[in-house]
Amino acid sequence: TWYAQEVARGDHAFLVTHYWSKGDKLRAETVLAGRRIVTIVNGATYYTLDPTRGVGLAIERSALARAGDARRDRPFADDFHALVRAGGELVGTEALGGQPVERYRLTNESGRVEVWVTPDRKLPVRVARFRHATASTDQKDYVNWLRGVPIDDRFFEPPSGIDVERIGYEDYVRTSATKPLGPAPPFYGYLLHGEPEGDAGGSD
Repeated sequence: TWYAQEVARGDHAFLVTHYWSKGDKLRAETVLAGRRIVTIVNGATYYTLDPTRGVGLAIERSALARAGDARRDRPFADDFHALVRAGGELVGTEALGGQPVERYRLTNESGRVEVWVTPDRKLPVRVARFRHATASTDQKDYVNWLRGVPIDDRFFEPPSGIDVERIGYEDYVRTSATKPLGPAPPFYGYLLHGEPEGDAGGSD
């Protein structure tokens, strides 16, 4: 099992997310506009839940997304491995917050992605992205990494009292192209749609 906290900063946003995982199961909690949005990924289903309003959406995951589960160490913070698969390379070592880290970089037509990781276990500490199209920079920091936290399997099921609507993957893709579905958009598209080999999308 894994736990970590993510602090993300962008041009117009500041978000704090808590992650828990057990095997390929994921639970993530983010407060967005005063609402606690809970994401649960469990087997064939991707849940987006809003406990503050008591509503949620359960989406069937694509075959590509499920196939990707086997290649990840955990279902979140896969930024380093995604960067390396896409061709990112080590550009140096330094200290970040007093902690020794390795710095990896990928530059392409879309922009630049840099990932700072611990030298031993390659746990991401910071991820920074610059996008040419918008001339914008986003940064996220991972803190409080923990492993071996006891987590009951029921933690990866929707809480009672939430009205959960269910939809198949193809129906979701078709319908969401014309109108929003669920209490929030899927925050972790790679766990719903999957990512092609070589994509550096990581945990976006």
